[in-house]
Formats: sequence, structure tokens, C-alpha cells
Amino acid sequence: MAMGSNRASEARGSQRLQALLQHFRSSPTNPNNFNLTRDQFNSKPTKRAAVLICLFEGADGNLRVILTQRASSLSTHSGEVALPGGKREEGDADDVETALREAKEEIGLDPSLVSVITLLEPFRTKYGITVIPVVGILSDKDAFSPVLNSAEVETIFDVPLEMFLKNDNRRAEEREWMGEKYLVHYFNYEAESEKKFVIWAITAAILIRAATVVLQRPPAFLEQRPKIWGGITESDMIILQNSSK
Repeated sequence: MAMGSNRASEARGSQRLQALLQHFRSSPTNPNNFNLTRDQFNSKPTKRAAVLICLFEGADGNLRVILTQRASSLSTHSGEVALPGGKREEGDADDVETALREAKEEIGLDPSLVSVITLLEPFRTKYGITVIPVVGILSDKDAFSPVLNSAEVETIFDVPLEMFLKNDNRRAEEREWMGEKYLVHYFNYEAESEKKFVIWAITAAILIRAATVVLQRPPAFLEQRPKIWGGITESDMIILQNSSK
């Protein structure tokens, strides 16, 4: 399958988006290097999922990411903020196809509008599901007219990617699982509609990582991720070393 790349939509992208595309295409951390097989992590197809981190350029020139609020009628995680995505199906060729298919089903995002630039390292849930974050660029935001699947999605909104590197509107709670202490981060966001959202848990952890990779700088706070979300980062080690002096 093509990597969701559409040359026509790419041509309409700004210089910043073009530079971002070029950077990742010339980087050794390209999607093909991270297209992990189902056999890895002892993960069965039904225990594997992918989410789409869909970036576009806002009116202020900064990168924004598309998020959803899950329908209140869902049996699990109802009303929570999430990235478009879901479980891998037998017919999916790879993790990219899973993420793009799910985004199409949930919010009506045509895969041809998205240029995939990289895949992040896997995150695992406490329920044994391996989640692969797929990072893509929506060069022509005006070409996207959301069509929400009301059975799964209550609303769609977007936030600045950079907010996941800042201390503003963020708090953290210490948790413990299987003897390991870690932090769960909560980011508050108020949309133009004045509706308030909270982005937290694994969604927040994935977005912190995405912002770190795409914007090429570490967060201004201690992440303290559990091992199933990647464990301690280089930035965390520097913060901990400085705090112990």
C-alpha cells in the first residue's frame, strides 16, 4: 500500500510542511523502518492497534493535531479524548493502513489527503494491546470536511502540538502499576467554542512523544513514563541529574 501520500495535496503545503516532509523522508527514522510485524511483542492481530497523529498548519503558522472526543455511548473510555485509530483488522496490510482506515471510518478523513512521515515506537496498554502511533501531515486542511461516525465520535477538535511540551495547563499524578511508579499527565484545553477538554493518560504520553520528535526538543517537565510506554527518556535523566545536584 502507498504510505497515504498524495503528491497533489503535498504541493499545496506550506514551506514549513514541505520542510517537515523532506526532513523525515531523508531521516533514517522513516515509516518503513518502524513498520513492525504482528509477530513482534507477542502481539496477536486483535491485540494490536494504530492511531493517527494528523498534523496540519494553523492560521498562526504553528502545527496543530486533530483529536476526537469519544462518544458517550461507548462501553469503554466513553467521553474521553483520543486520537483517531483503533484495532488492526485481518485485511490491513500494515499499521499505516490501520490508522488511515480508522481515521476514515471515525472522522471521514480521506487517506489520500494524508502524507505519512514516520511511525513512533510502540506503546503498550495494561490490557496487552500494542499501539503504534502513525504521524502524518494534512497539507491541504481545506480539503478535509469531517464526517463523524456518531456511534464512535462525539466531536472533533484540534490543539497546538507544542502544548504537549509546555508546563502550561498541565498537571501530573503519580501512579503505580506492577511495582513501578510513573506519572500520568493531564493537559487542559479550551476550544474556541469554549468547550473544555482534558487530554490525559496514554493519549497524552503519545502526544508528548510526537511533539518531542516532530518539534525536535524535549518537554519542559519530567515525563517519568512507565516501561510499557517507553520508560525513562534522555530528557528525564538530565532533569533528574540536575535535581540531585
